Amino acid sequence: MDRPETDLKFMQETRTSTIYHGTMRFLLAAILAACVTLSAQIIPFESNGLQYKTLTKGGVTVMFAYLPAHLKEYSIMQASISNGSPISWTVKPEDFSYRQTDGTVWQASAALSVVNSLLAKAGRRDVIKLVTTYERGVYGNEHMQTTNGYETRRQSALAEGVSTRIKAGAAASALALVPTKLASGESTDGAIFFPSNGKILGPGTLVVHTGGEVFEFPSDGEPATK
Repeated sequence: MDRPETDLKFMQETRTSTIYHGTMRFLLAAILAACVTLSAQIIPFESNGLQYKTLTKGGVTVMFAYLPAHLKEYSIMQASISNGSPISWTVKPEDFSYRQTDGTVWQASAALSVVNSLLAKAGRRDVIKLVTTYERGVYGNEHMQTTNGYETRRQSALAEGVSTRIKAGAAASALALVPTKLASGESTDGAIFFPSNGKILGPGTLVVHTGGEVFEFPSDGEPATK
């Protein structure tokens, strides 16, 4: 075989090898992308009449549901965060926001603001309904078995003791998600309060910044049960 034929054969083999490796890299990238998509799939489920959505990223799992019971100033969600990553993370209400399709953005209120509002303004009847609804969701939900959440805060409040006058507000205050540092394997739950001034949250997306990730939950909006 003369030199030109040898060079041509070498070029053809090199081109074939380049195409093969390029194709394999593309397929590997596509497979990895598919795995990421599958691992970050939103899973809906129902428990005790509440419609939940859950999403896991980087070992951290966020779960939420709208609460039908309400207080006049707020739209309320029940949320749970589980840390399955090897790193400790701090979660807080301010990590949550709701972006409506019309561009309106609702930022969740800080825990202290919610507690003060509940103690000052909460009506006993509305609070009892809220607490009952929340507890039904927590105690009857096998997916929400937290290590440091509402039940821990409730027991702490009972141990401290409160006067009859503020007992209703204090009970609801234990519901509010508070800033919590979660070590690996720990979890918490709490109510997220959006100061919507009596308005129903419309279609949009719940956005949660926690665990070094951004969790996005498309939503049809708050159920019109108010």
